[in-house]
Amino acid sequence: MRLVTAGEMREIDRQAIEEYGLPGIVLMENAGRAVYREVCDIVGTVKRKAVLVLAGRGNNGGDGFVAARHLLNAGAHVRLMLAAEPDKVAGDARVNLEIWRRLGQKIYLLSDRNALQVLQLALMQADVVVDALYGTGFRGVIRDRLGRVVEAVNESGRPVVAVDIPSGVEADTGRVHGPAVRATRTVTFGLPKLGLVLQPGAAYAGRVTVADISLPGALLGGGRRFLLTRETVSSWLPPREEHAHKGHFGHVLVVGGSRGMVGAACLAALAALRAGAGLVTLAVPRSLQDVAATRVTEAMTLGLPEAAEGRVGRAAGDEILGFLEKATVLAVGPGLGTHPETAALVLELISRVKIPCVVDADGLNALAAARGEEAARETAAGEVVAALPVRPQAPLILTPHPGEMARLLGSLSAGKVQEDRLGAAERAAEAWNCVLALKGARTIVAAPDGITYVNTTGNPGMATGGSGDVLTGVVAGMLAQGLDPARAAAAAVYLHGRAGDLAAEEKGEQGVIAGDILEKLPEALKETFVTGEGTGR
Repeated sequence: MRLVTAGEMREIDRQAIEEYGLPGIVLMENAGRAVYREVCDIVGTVKRKAVLVLAGRGNNGGDGFVAARHLLNAGAHVRLMLAAEPDKVAGDARVNLEIWRRLGQKIYLLSDRNALQVLQLALMQADVVVDALYGTGFRGVIRDRLGRVVEAVNESGRPVVAVDIPSGVEADTGRVHGPAVRATRTVTFGLPKLGLVLQPGAAYAGRVTVADISLPGALLGGGRRFLLTRETVSSWLPPREEHAHKGHFGHVLVVGGSRGMVGAACLAALAALRAGAGLVTLAVPRSLQDVAATRVTEAMTLGLPEAAEGRVGRAAGDEILGFLEKATVLAVGPGLGTHPETAALVLELISRVKIPCVVDADGLNALAAARGEEAARETAAGEVVAALPVRPQAPLILTPHPGEMARLLGSLSAGKVQEDRLGAAERAAEAWNCVLALKGARTIVAAPDGITYVNTTGNPGMATGGSGDVLTGVVAGMLAQGLDPARAAAAAVYLHGRAGDLAAEEKGEQGVIAGDILEKLPEALKETFVTGEGTGR
């Protein structure tokens, strides 16, 4: 499903009105009715239920006026509180406010001297609150009296339905700079806005419903940013043919492991197998090969020359490159360690390998350590991003967490990366000509051609050692089955998160370990690829 900025949505609305002749007041009516239906879904029958509608003067408020009318007609006790003088309301919103007046209904003004007392009483009585104060055009901070209104709503504990986006959340970034409504549910119109799926906005939005308000379908396609859904991912991997054999599903070579961290490499290898790769070979330091072989009985193992006991040496390069002539995907980094010769090997492999390469963990650390004084590259948008210290010959997928991303960039802290996850991922993917999966809540997968995916699966229980190693293996497994790098990374992120959700449902978030995510991968795959058919990009 396409994700849009506020500006992109405004342009879609404009085209619907001016080019297709769809009146704006019809769109407003459909939007308000969608909000009404969401309220009904929360409280059941609305007859005799108390509903507080908080509305601003713009179209968002107009949607709230429509919802208020439908709730009134259904028998609800509706109190409408307006954040502007009535004569400041214009356009289609003014039409719907006038209808409310002609129905003989009172308008309470939030600017009145006793408004906060009236609000507190209304909140005490309300079964549900409708937030129609600010729409997708909001930027900055809700201040003064309206800020106190928002805080009172949050403190009331009442369920809240936000109209299009919770007031106080920025639609393009999800940023929150002050008081913001913590909605139980958000009804957004036509297409989801970025601020509803990026943190922290996603945490304020609650459950998001994308309502059809009769916008022409031709206007809703295209775009370059997408929400990862089961329907999208299921369309990417076709069903297996009856005559298929293991050679049809690729051969993954995982290079990883060191003394004390061989488990990370084993998790990656097993995840590649569970994700559907036909063959997997796990390459580890020679002294650890027997240990690895007992852990990954379904995979082959390869012992590599060592620089020091339990550490892969640079001399392993030719042996690995020779082996890659019969492999289709390389995954490098899990548990590899940071020995100088090991780091040099990573750089050599990335620069010389001619098959798709997934780099994680200590592979990323090697890149960051070698970045040094490499010249920065300027993106198309004019931002400067530090260059990678190597020039890959084949598709490259990097899977950093925010700390690793900060080290790769060199110029930002992990905190700054988190403040603009989408921008950081997109700029780096362009500058480095790679697919980049920035891990964390709402993992972002950005491709060098500008296509970006935002994931919604996953939970805090997945913040556990080894979880990233499992993801590395799933990415490699998707690549081995023929998906292009961006889709392979995006599908892997979705499936990895879904497996984590299934594990948390069974064991609780605190009890989830990486092996549980690995164990649930087949179930995640099964529910995603039931038919092999979907409607996504």
